[in-house]
Amino acid sequence: MAKDYYEILGVSKSASDEEIKKAFRKLAHQHHPDKKGGDEAKFKEINEAYQVLSNKEKRTQYDQFGTTFEDAARGGAGFSYQDFARGGAGFSWDDIFGSASPFGRSSRTQQAEGEDFDFGDIGDIFGDIFGLGRSRQRQRRKKRGSDIEMEMQIDFREAVFGTDKVIELYKNIVCPHCSGSGAEPGSKVVSCSTCQGSGQVEQIQSTFLGQMRTVGICPTCQGEGKIAKDKCKKCRGQGYIKDTKKIKIKIPAGIDNGQSIRLSGEGEVGSKGATPGDLYVVIRVKQDPEFERKGNDIYTRQEISFSQAALGDKIQVNTLDGEIMLKIPSGTQSGKIFRLRDKGVPYLQSRGRGDHLVEIIVKTPERLSRKSKQLFEELAEEKD
Repeated sequence: MAKDYYEILGVSKSASDEEIKKAFRKLAHQHHPDKKGGDEAKFKEINEAYQVLSNKEKRTQYDQFGTTFEDAARGGAGFSYQDFARGGAGFSWDDIFGSASPFGRSSRTQQAEGEDFDFGDIGDIFGDIFGLGRSRQRQRRKKRGSDIEMEMQIDFREAVFGTDKVIELYKNIVCPHCSGSGAEPGSKVVSCSTCQGSGQVEQIQSTFLGQMRTVGICPTCQGEGKIAKDKCKKCRGQGYIKDTKKIKIKIPAGIDNGQSIRLSGEGEVGSKGATPGDLYVVIRVKQDPEFERKGNDIYTRQEISFSQAALGDKIQVNTLDGEIMLKIPSGTQSGKIFRLRDKGVPYLQSRGRGDHLVEIIVKTPERLSRKSKQLFEELAEEKD
């Protein structure tokens, strides 16, 4: 029974070459058998459809006469597996895994899932097809150390002006006995007998495309290519141990609640020679009973009496830098805000500071003396 290649790729019969290629890339990533949830049969069917529709001559033949997979295998659709192996259908694996990379970048080497990953490895995934060409040498993968995230609580003024802190963190550190090599000091390091020093092992698998070579990390030396005759007694060949390490953290002036500090390389140690993870310290700032922070400005409230508001006065205001005198003009209303320039929080990793805003609250007396009451009555009469 003839197959509908257009339906397999999910495109119309009038689809352009670019639309066909785009549909193929998407489906190839989705159904590749090496991926979790992949479907080898579906992947095979998608490749078959693309071989025909991506080639102008073969597509014309298919539109006129149709075909089946058996016909295609015999060359009935004008192509063969050898065409496929040579990229004769008008595409290469770089087309699939280059600009359309699932990692969203086209550079040859990218980092994926915490590993040093070489896109040259893709050649090893597909291997040698019918002996036509050699796959690229796989680079050794080394697992990067994990990142660590922790919280640190600091005082309000420590956040404003900055400070230095020392923490003790229990984590993986480089083994001090073997300096991370995993070998007992003085022990000879020899070539791995399993992989003959290459750090990788090969397997030949039979697939619908023929013989396929896959390359994987050597399970004996974990890709190192070399092993120590005697493993380190302290870390048992791992290259790291669990221990407590003191770490000095510089808290920058102006840091705010919820912001984090990144300490590069202070996370978990990676596998032998790999990049260590980072330490992320999330800052939690304690509230202050007097000062309220809004961005880089400080807000406070100051009570004054009726007479101070009416006649004016000078009052003491407590700021982050200590007490200063604030002049209250006569006739000041409750809710009036005075701005003290450059008395707020320093800008993080920059020059200058915010302001200190003082809100004036005119306090209403709860009890009045006979004399005070008489004076207020006289003021009321003058207003009338």
